[in-house]
Amino acid sequence: MDGNVIVGQSGGPTSVINSSLAGVYKTAIDRGAKKVYGMLHGIKGLLDGQYVDLSEKINSTMDIDLLKRTPSSYLGSCRYKLPEISEDRETFDKIFKILDDLDIKYFFYIGGNDSMDTIKKLSDYAIVTGSDIKFMGVPKTIDNDLAVTDHTPGFGSAAKFIAATMKEIIRDGLVYDYPTITIVEIMGRNAGYIALWCGIANGAEDILLPEKYDYDEQKIINNIIENRRKGKKHHIIVNAEGIGHSTSMARRIEAATGIETRATILGHMQRGGSPTCKDRVYASTMGALAVDLLCEGKTNRVVGYRHGDFVDYDIDEA
Repeated sequence: MDGNVIVGQSGGPTSVINSSLAGVYKTAIDRGAKKVYGMLHGIKGLLDGQYVDLSEKINSTMDIDLLKRTPSSYLGSCRYKLPEISEDRETFDKIFKILDDLDIKYFFYIGGNDSMDTIKKLSDYAIVTGSDIKFMGVPKTIDNDLAVTDHTPGFGSAAKFIAATMKEIIRDGLVYDYPTITIVEIMGRNAGYIALWCGIANGAEDILLPEKYDYDEQKIINNIIENRRKGKKHHIIVNAEGIGHSTSMARRIEAATGIETRATILGHMQRGGSPTCKDRVYASTMGALAVDLLCEGKTNRVVGYRHGDFVDYDIDEA
């Protein structure tokens, strides 16, 4: 590598986002990068001049292994979305001035849809201005909703934790000698993969997904009453975050059925559980592959996993 590297993380944390960071860092060092900088709190932090030299923080292979096994976001994160280039060139000028001052030639960004949007806008600006900086997106999201990959690191780990937690919630309702209804609200603002998988895994009678927001609550109530008539004591409803209102839904259902109805909102605990082996391996492999691809001269790409193979796609498609 003939220049310095910078890497950042954005969006919600996952149990394996740091595994992607470890893959980028180790492979960049092995490939001869002079320096590997880390943005503090993503692109927003970079705009504020917040970055660190990771080689001063990571001093051994043990440090890399510890980073790979640490949940949450080591570099911090942000929810900042870059403006359109046509609306605010000053923001992009400022970013590229910082990158040039640091002699950055390779830029990596780890995250989900908004993070890939950041990579695309920076890539487009580099083309417009003739910059030779190369850009690569590394996928990370528990929502599993990036278009170019069958599996996003973070999804499997979150699903494992949520499914196990749901099982304990459901068992609590099953111990009583009277009927109960359990509503479990699961993350998934715009994508229902986690709700769908965990609902199926735990035998939920109803699974409400943001992709089908116009659900029929009366139909659910009728289903509960019919199942109770058949002798079924317990009814499980999985409710994706994008639909929400689980507490008020529970009140309405209890009023309509006369059956005790509990709502449990799992919240942010869903993202930070112990990772699956697959998630950790895929995350670090994708981070390493991102470096290899840029060293091969590719740019404006995002790493993915498709039909059993690690691949890369144009950022426009992502």
